[in-house]
Amino acid sequence: MEKKRIYLSSPTMHVWEQKYVQEAFDTNWVAPIGPHVNALEKEMADYTGAGYAAALSAGTAAIHLAVKLLGIGEGDIVLCSDLTFSASCNPICYEKATPVFVDSEPGTWNMSPDALRRALKKYPDAKAVICVHLYGTPAKLDEIMEICREANVPVIEDAAESLSSTYKGRQTGTFGRFGIYSFNGNKIITTSGGGMLVSEDKDAIDHARFLSTQARDPARHYQHSHVGYNYRMSNVVAAIGRGQLKSLDLHKQLKQEIRHTYEKAFADLEEICLNPLNPDGDANCWLTCMTLSPDCPVTPDQIMDALEEENIESRPIWKPMHLQPVFADCDFFPHSESGSVGEDIFARGLCLPSDIKNTKEDMDQIIAIVRGVLGK
Repeated sequence: MEKKRIYLSSPTMHVWEQKYVQEAFDTNWVAPIGPHVNALEKEMADYTGAGYAAALSAGTAAIHLAVKLLGIGEGDIVLCSDLTFSASCNPICYEKATPVFVDSEPGTWNMSPDALRRALKKYPDAKAVICVHLYGTPAKLDEIMEICREANVPVIEDAAESLSSTYKGRQTGTFGRFGIYSFNGNKIITTSGGGMLVSEDKDAIDHARFLSTQARDPARHYQHSHVGYNYRMSNVVAAIGRGQLKSLDLHKQLKQEIRHTYEKAFADLEEICLNPLNPDGDANCWLTCMTLSPDCPVTPDQIMDALEEENIESRPIWKPMHLQPVFADCDFFPHSESGSVGEDIFARGLCLPSDIKNTKEDMDQIIAIVRGVLGK
């Protein structure tokens, strides 16, 4: 008999998603644009307090349009969080600009203000900073935003993993010139695939919508004065998102309960440390992660292998961008002279199963396997 599959973070549907999708079919609004797209943009802008929002095909598309809207082009320097998924920095390369990677700091695993300051000293003409809120934990935004204000460099917040997380009571994704969210299948809410670009700048968001629909000029015939993109979200996808948004706060609560369960379960183990949370923020705990102590004889791979043997999904920590072959020639600024914080987290860490559908029995099994590998 096949063992039950326990996922890292899979979609969780409720009743509203199907209602809105059925409405889209009943009215034949299945193509891009439509009333659900407009409604989702407004509801996301209202929920986050971002001002204005453009619904797009992916979070990556949102970052790309933010890069375009800032006028970034060939030869420009863009500073980016190093410990992240490649989607955070790939759009820099789409415009033939040059990414420069900034290490994490140990307190939140997010962009190091110290490393950022040194990077901006070397690259005072940098065109933007892309700051990631890793695994749903807010970065040290006060320090990062102040450094960027002093350097007169705009910030793009990659809040793909941190929708509903707050920093000092304010939603992540609303501090920078632009913020982006992802609705990929494993995120805290999903549209199956999709993303959102937000900003207080209405003209910029209007232009993002224009660019995302192939930059078609307002003429009766097909006329184009700019290069555009097929980045607009469809009405059916937006319908799913509207339904999911109604359950976002519930999903956040359940994610936080998963984190709390792991905290209690591993509290007596010196070998395990969970990913740190920012005391000035309220993290959505999208994924709960752990690192093993430097002297622990067990490796993350051994724990992931033991989980997989029981059909339980886990994942390595993101491999830092400066270690990726495609970015081997890019500059990198470590947190301190003692070395790279991100490399150390990658070497010693893993993402634990954080699916909100996990039962108590599922969590007990996961915890028992991890403790068993450690001989505890």
